[in-house]
Amino acid sequence: MAHPVIGIIGGGPAGLFCAANIRPQGFRIILFEKKREAGRKLLITGSGRCNLTHGGDIRKFEQHYGEKGAFLKPALRGYTNREIIAFFEERGCPLYADENEKIFPVSEKADDILSVLISACRENNVMIRQHTPVRAVERTSTGFLIQTEWQNIRADILVIATGGASYPSTGSTGDGYRFAKSLGHTITAIGPALAPVYPDKYPFSDLAGISFDEITVSILREGRVARKVTGDLLLTHNGLSGPVILHASRYIRDGDSLRIAFLPEKEHNTIASSITLGSAAAGKRLVKTILSDLPLPARFIQRLTEEAGLSPDCTVAHLSREKRKELLRLLTGWTFLIKSVGGFDQAMATRGGVSLEEINNKTMESRLLPGLYCIGEVLDIDGDSGGYNLQAAFSTAYAAARSISGKIETVSDI
Repeated sequence: MAHPVIGIIGGGPAGLFCAANIRPQGFRIILFEKKREAGRKLLITGSGRCNLTHGGDIRKFEQHYGEKGAFLKPALRGYTNREIIAFFEERGCPLYADENEKIFPVSEKADDILSVLISACRENNVMIRQHTPVRAVERTSTGFLIQTEWQNIRADILVIATGGASYPSTGSTGDGYRFAKSLGHTITAIGPALAPVYPDKYPFSDLAGISFDEITVSILREGRVARKVTGDLLLTHNGLSGPVILHASRYIRDGDSLRIAFLPEKEHNTIASSITLGSAAAGKRLVKTILSDLPLPARFIQRLTEEAGLSPDCTVAHLSREKRKELLRLLTGWTFLIKSVGGFDQAMATRGGVSLEEINNKTMESRLLPGLYCIGEVLDIDGDSGGYNLQAAFSTAYAAARSISGKIETVSDI
């Protein structure tokens, strides 16, 4: 009997990790990478430092993928963050956790992570065909036909590990969606995720670099709050960024607005009382002086008073009821119409992808076509920043590798 062939499309972290973990021997693994070198997107993660995973409790990881966390539960529990750490450290790549429990290589070089993956594939006799873009895939009576520019290759098992559509210069151009769709799978609408947000009439261009800790951002849709996210925010020259914005971007749709509480909404009454008491006790005090007692940057407070239409010498005594309400609104619920979300060239991840309803969440095998697997970002999964997306890539890759190994053993026993 000829050795079974496993074709893996995509030389990113999911594809490489899957190829490296397929067991036992007696098969051929061929990995197709469209670029001249595998792992190009991995090299830019974490600004080149490669945030592999997060050091927290794996049981709490699910909440970092929104409503898709339930789908990932078996894969995350089947191959945890601790096992990922052990995989790399046992192969001579020590890791460390930063103050936010993000896991990085001690060298802070993504190259070292990629080297481990490539070496593990070589040890597993994986044939890595770089600079070999796949043009199309077909279902055959005995498996799959993988069509490249130069030849067609028949495979008993096919793994789609092409990533999403973010950072297309690295090779993630959405090919996997096309392949999966051609094989009968449903593709949920894709869009940029973990991207900056660009408000209409942005008022903070000259305040770039100012940041805020643990503030709440609400996504408003048709007059209602569609989602609330809490985290750190960063003002840039042309828009909003920082973890809270990156996370919120996954849920933003056309026509949405952002409402930002630069101070906690629960402090609304406290802030209102301080301004009112200030009016009664020291009406001659400047409004900007009263506001300077708040835990906010001075330059931001100045812009706040300008946006509220207050003159620099406005005293608390001359602060009308309407102006006081406007100040409170800006402090606890400044609303911005969203002009756009950063495109795929800026997004760290892609939302949408192969419908999870059509994938077995214990094995990552297609429920429609036996022998077809979808892993990593090609699935309709996107997680928070902080190592959660790579964790999902590794965990789904391992689930597929374990399932494929079981299929090979079954064939070998016949």
